[in-house]
Amino acid sequence: MTLTRIVIADDHPLYREGVSRSLTECGLFDVVGQASSGREALALVREMRPDVVLLDISMPDGGIATLRQVAALENPPRIAMLTVSEEDDDVMQALKAGALGYILKGVGSRELVSIVSDLAAGRSYVAPSLALKVLAALNAPRPAAKPASEIDTLTKREEDILRLVAQGRSNKEVAIDLDLQEKTVKHYMTAILQKLHVRNRTEAALIARGHWGEGRA
Repeated sequence: MTLTRIVIADDHPLYREGVSRSLTECGLFDVVGQASSGREALALVREMRPDVVLLDISMPDGGIATLRQVAALENPPRIAMLTVSEEDDDVMQALKAGALGYILKGVGSRELVSIVSDLAAGRSYVAPSLALKVLAALNAPRPAAKPASEIDTLTKREEDILRLVAQGRSNKEVAIDLDLQEKTVKHYMTAILQKLHVRNRTEAALIARGHWGEGRA
């Protein structure tokens, strides 16, 4: 039987040794490396090519940062966080960065063996006490997109004209600057006023200055 190859990264040696012993004694896993920092973990993963990596969040070099680096490798292993942190932000960051599992350190040895077996088989795991929070976060309605300003509905030509009007130019001056007929500028201004839902060019100019700023209008 081929054993699942494991790398464990945690800066507490006694806890790390305990996890290693629990996984090794069941006869399903081969702990091929132990690391006390993110840098060591990344080097071990590159060297040993494990099937599963267990990372602590709070170890030196940062567990989430290490997770991202490991996940970015070619043919990365399956990665799980093994941590005391129950912070929503840590959980969501880990899952978004590529963690297949999020395990809390209070887990018993038998349950840990079962979880790591599932991870090795490609199944995901989130600690039950956190699962509802994760589900709620994933299903939370996204903030409504800010509606586009009415000024954003203008065509490029209408925008060019409004910018000049906002600078105080008359229709005649706008026509000269843009090489248009004055009556054409008037037609454009009518369309601009309708799109902006304003009554006159002064109100349109005020909207333009508020949107683009006086220096850019």
